[in-house]
Amino acid sequence: MKSLALTKQSLLFRIRYLILAMMLMASLVVSYPTHAQAIDSTPDGLVKTMVSDVMNTIKGDKEIQSGNISKVIDLVETKIVPYTDFRKTTQLAVGKNWSRATPEQQNQIIVEFKTLLIRTYAGALTQVKDQTVTYRPFRMDPTDTEVVVKTQIMNKGDPIQLDYRLTKAGDAWRLYDINVLGAWLIEAYRGQFNTQISANGIDGLIKFLQERNIALSKAK
Repeated sequence: MKSLALTKQSLLFRIRYLILAMMLMASLVVSYPTHAQAIDSTPDGLVKTMVSDVMNTIKGDKEIQSGNISKVIDLVETKIVPYTDFRKTTQLAVGKNWSRATPEQQNQIIVEFKTLLIRTYAGALTQVKDQTVTYRPFRMDPTDTEVVVKTQIMNKGDPIQLDYRLTKAGDAWRLYDINVLGAWLIEAYRGQFNTQISANGIDGLIKFLQERNIALSKAK
């Protein structure tokens, strides 16, 4: 019984920080605005600048800290959206079933998944207070097109592992996945998405996402 309790406690601990990390990529996009490339041409530089900007904005805005959803949406749209690739995130989360979806269905899944992440993890912003982020040594080959930038969140207690996976899109790098304590965001959703598709098809997944978004909007 004691080991079971510890397992549950460990799971809750992981979920808490996975939620916090997910909020940093809660709104992701398909397009790649050219102005975003000015932030930094290196993957570790992009992550450092983006994370610093997001955390400083949160710490200086009491409305965001209190969970003002319109302020949350504005934050992610302006500070995170230009530097991420949500089409890749969504495609990998859906997995092998992605090719079964029509282009229209794919776009619907992208839109609903984006909305779900924003609404689900908006509350995690209130957790950003006195945390600081340290960056592990980063090395890459000039020919690399997929990299992982490793960081740690320094808070009370032990440091929290937080890694960012990026892909190269043309001359720019874009974030598409996050790992907290060994749990990657894409993997966290893939099983749930596949279960929905196996039971109810692609339209069933879309309906599931829509219903979750409706429920979350009413709960706010």
